[in-house]
Amino acid sequence: MRFDLAQTDDLLATTRAVRKRLDLAKPVPRQVVLDCIALSQQAPTGSNSQGWRWVVVEDAAKRRALADIYRKGAEAYLVQAEKNATDAQSKRVFGSALYLMDHLAEVPVHVIPCVQGRPPEGTPGVGWSGFFGSIYPAVWSFQLALRSRGLGSALTTLHLFQEKAAAELLGIPENVMQVALLPVAYTQGTDFKRAERPKPETITHWNEWGDQKS
Repeated sequence: MRFDLAQTDDLLATTRAVRKRLDLAKPVPRQVVLDCIALSQQAPTGSNSQGWRWVVVEDAAKRRALADIYRKGAEAYLVQAEKNATDAQSKRVFGSALYLMDHLAEVPVHVIPCVQGRPPEGTPGVGWSGFFGSIYPAVWSFQLALRSRGLGSALTTLHLFQEKAAAELLGIPENVMQVALLPVAYTQGTDFKRAERPKPETITHWNEWGDQKS
């Protein structure tokens, strides 16, 4: 199988966290969400556990309630972070996050990726790495699939400060762990660009830490 590398690279490089450019008025068909979830199911999971579970919230009243829960976890942190930001890019990011907080209830679909099970207290780092490593590849695949269909999303986690409240609202069992909340909508335009990042040579170590010579 031959891939169009330019198109593939463009998809990977321009799938951004979308907040201000989400189309709050355009409905998102269920089948589109299901198609993207189906693609996410091809992602790898630890021990092939396939413990992915997805809660998709369309109901307007529940979206408003989730937005209230999100605000309780996010507002103080985001307001302070925006005040403390010292560069223009960080100020834009936190300003965009505050915009999303204020408009989250209007986003047509909220998607909460979950994992069956919950590591016990005292689980070592390797356990947590495997646990979250069994869901985040699927989340990213879901976001890439959205982007390829003209939709956007942003991976948010601040509602998890109020995880129990969200679980009660949505009837999520105690042995199912929420890992994020993704606002999902069509985007206003699709002309997203690559973000500025440091050269890979500056963050890559060869054979041992500290050796950055190729």
